[in-house]
Amino acid sequence: MQDSPAPSSGASENSTRINKYISSSGFCSRRKADEYVEAGLVTIDGVTAVSGSQVLPGQVVLVNGKPVLPTDDHIYLAFHKPLGITCTTDKRDKDNIIDYINYPQRIFPIGRLDKNSTGLILLTNDGDIVNRLLRAEGRHDKEYVVTVDRPVDDDFRHKMENGVPILDTVTLPCKVNITGKSTFHIILNQGLNRQIRRMCEYLGYRVIRLKRIRILNISLGSLPCGQYRELTPKERRDLFSILDQNRK
Repeated sequence: MQDSPAPSSGASENSTRINKYISSSGFCSRRKADEYVEAGLVTIDGVTAVSGSQVLPGQVVLVNGKPVLPTDDHIYLAFHKPLGITCTTDKRDKDNIIDYINYPQRIFPIGRLDKNSTGLILLTNDGDIVNRLLRAEGRHDKEYVVTVDRPVDDDFRHKMENGVPILDTVTLPCKVNITGKSTFHIILNQGLNRQIRRMCEYLGYRVIRLKRIRILNISLGSLPCGQYRELTPKERRDLFSILDQNRK
């Protein structure tokens, strides 16, 4: 069986040279990092690094089997937003998400989730990923669990999936799965203001509960309401991969 190809030594604007990446973690000096690389003890996403290898955001670096992260690495959090919390950095809003989380470093939310909704929102200190996510929002799946005030049926599902006129436009096709008498899952790849609530209102329904459970490859899972967690290396790697594909 042939060995896996070595990581690329070609630099890009988002990459970091492997010896700098290791030394910035405090693991060792750049010179010692070079020795680890030359000894074949460093891998990038499971592939043995070589001198000059570049590390891209989200990639997993191991030195002698142990994970290494630079101390200045970007922060990526998944947060289960409770009712009543506003997705703003404006400290004049007493219910702002930043004061609620009280994270020790400066972070900001990616996009919004309205005050009366709960569920997944991402926060970061990486301005690049915020811009990339928001620029291509129309190509990013977001999944919600919705409860309305009266029974839903196939006619409701069909109309929701095929577009509803709101905000001087018609919503893009989406996927709806009825899960109960008055509950459904909906997957959108569009981000109009209060879109699901407006779509339901147009069809004569009122949203009682709305919870976002997924953004792209990041799922809320069992994360308790009001708590946050760091994205796993795999989640970060897959997220950057999706964003890179959307650039093409």
